[in-house]
Amino acid sequence: MKAIINGKIYTMAGEIIEGGSVLIADGKIREVGADIQIPGGVEIIDAGGKIVFPGIIDAHTHLGIGEDGLGWEGRDYNEMSDPVTPHLRAIDAINPREPGLKNARLNGVTTVATGPGSANVLGGESVAIKTCGRTVDEMIIKNPIGIKAALGENPKAVYGEKNRSPQTRMAVAALLREYLIKAQDYLAEKELMEEKGEHFKRDLKMESLIPVLKKELPLKAHAHRADDIMTIIRIAREFDIKVTLEHCTEGHQIAEEIARSGFPAIVGPTLSGKTKVELADQSFSTPGILAGAGVRVAIMSDHPVVPTENLPVYAALAVKAGMPEEEALKAITINPAIILGIDDRVGSIEPGKDADLAIFDRHPLDIQARVERVFINGEEVVD
Repeated sequence: MKAIINGKIYTMAGEIIEGGSVLIADGKIREVGADIQIPGGVEIIDAGGKIVFPGIIDAHTHLGIGEDGLGWEGRDYNEMSDPVTPHLRAIDAINPREPGLKNARLNGVTTVATGPGSANVLGGESVAIKTCGRTVDEMIIKNPIGIKAALGENPKAVYGEKNRSPQTRMAVAALLREYLIKAQDYLAEKELMEEKGEHFKRDLKMESLIPVLKKELPLKAHAHRADDIMTIIRIAREFDIKVTLEHCTEGHQIAEEIARSGFPAIVGPTLSGKTKVELADQSFSTPGILAGAGVRVAIMSDHPVVPTENLPVYAALAVKAGMPEEEALKAITINPAIILGIDDRVGSIEPGKDADLAIFDRHPLDIQARVERVFINGEEVVD
């Protein structure tokens, strides 16, 4: 057992606890509060004058799949041979020894969503993992967490160069509808054949889309421009499916429409340059405007586009652009946990949750803040 004592605890589940303690046992948070009893023989970690914060969560990365410091050999996130690949699985491409994962955990990022890129209209399964582990299998929190979809420039560019469809936004949307309809027909036939007790020939692509149709998984929909965001909202309503709005660069232009949809937004990477047309209106004001409209917002890095270890800096810049501080802190802790469907385990400091914690020498959104100690599943990974 361990006890972190005398810290200023940002639980992200209620009030800030001054001079509080966190009791850790068997990799879980057992107690948290200002006046908890610390048993004898417990390892004591004095956090006097420090900030105790939940492990940071990055809701959209390619960590472990797009490996730092490598060229083509480390780029395993875009299968650019077919625009529809929902059956690809991120878990099969993650290298747990990838340097980006180490940098993430050294800087307090303890959980990430990682998955396919945006070359394809349907790109494959994403997964939520801890940033520490010998094998991918022991790092998994939830697999899968969603199926990657992409609208806009990227699939157009990739397949336009190959003189294949999709080459227009119309074709991107049409392909997405086509495969959702195919999956509906496949599911109906499968259920009928199973009811009859007859053999049914399975199709891996269609099998991957069944959880989307059943609203068990969302489409993680890459969409920068406002018109692309509205397209995926329209398709989601047509098929009665769940989506998360990934990037959402022009989300501030249609914040009320997004709020009415009820879909969450994972915003970023805003520190990157405006390297293509879709990013012309990129701004750190977007997360705050969306949150102000009532949208649940997470801030992401899209690592390796910008480094995941600087996620608190991106949140701080959102505060500078008008986002309330509390909302910015939520956007890198409890909000991504809720959006990814893993808030029963991570995202806040509460009894029963995984003991994923970061101790900062000052407020996490201070540009000079340093991470002094990190715990994942109760085990210290930085000292």
